[in-house]
This record gives sequence, C-alpha cells and structure tokens, in this order.
Amino acid sequence: MTKTILIADDEPNIVISLEYLLQRAGYRVVVARDGQEALDAIAAAAPDLVLLDVMLPRVSGFEVCQTVRENAALAPMRIVMLTAKGRDVERSKGLALGADAYVTKPFSTQDLLAQIRTLLGG
Repeated sequence: MTKTILIADDEPNIVISLEYLLQRAGYRVVVARDGQEALDAIAAAAPDLVLLDVMLPRVSGFEVCQTVRENAALAPMRIVMLTAKGRDVERSKGLALGADAYVTKPFSTQDLLAQIRTLLGG
C-alpha cells in the first residue's frame, strides 16, 4: 500500500522540490501551506508521515506536533520537523513535543529520503 506524506511548509520552492522527490520515490503527497491546513489535512487523511516546518502561518509546527501527539488515534503517525531553526533549544523542544526526527535546512534530499524510509519501515 502506498504511504502518504504530508508536507506542511509555506516555502513554495521547498514544497515543489519535496513533492517531486517524494512522488518519484513512490509516495502519495499532500500539501499544507500553514499549520491550520496541516491540522485539517491530518484530520481528513491521517498521513503516515508529516514533514513539518516549525515556522508556519496561523498555527506553528510545534503546536501542530503537540496537537497530533495529544490524540491517541494518531500515535502511529511519524513527524519530521523540517526547519531553519537549528539551535539546540528548538531541536529539544521539537523532540520533547513528540517529533520522531528534527532536520535543519538546508538539508540533503537523499539523507531526508533515507530518514523517511527508515521511519516508515522500508
């Protein structure tokens, strides 16, 4: 069964490149341009993994992560924080809120893809 990945990012160039990369790798991709859209998409489709920017309009990536982790039905969902916020304090906060991984921009697309495959079990 095809795994679904939600890209929650407000940076059009990142969304386009990630969408292309992930679709070529065989994933179904859903896009949200702000935190509220991300929460709506998660509620509607429960993706297998969320690539979540920290700095999103309306609702922050940290808040999205926390909301997902507070919902037991969404426990299997993997969350990768993908952000330019690379200080230890942000990394610690993201992981403490329940993110499975924390990747800072700029990032290697191949490394990110390998991490996604690991988190999704293959």
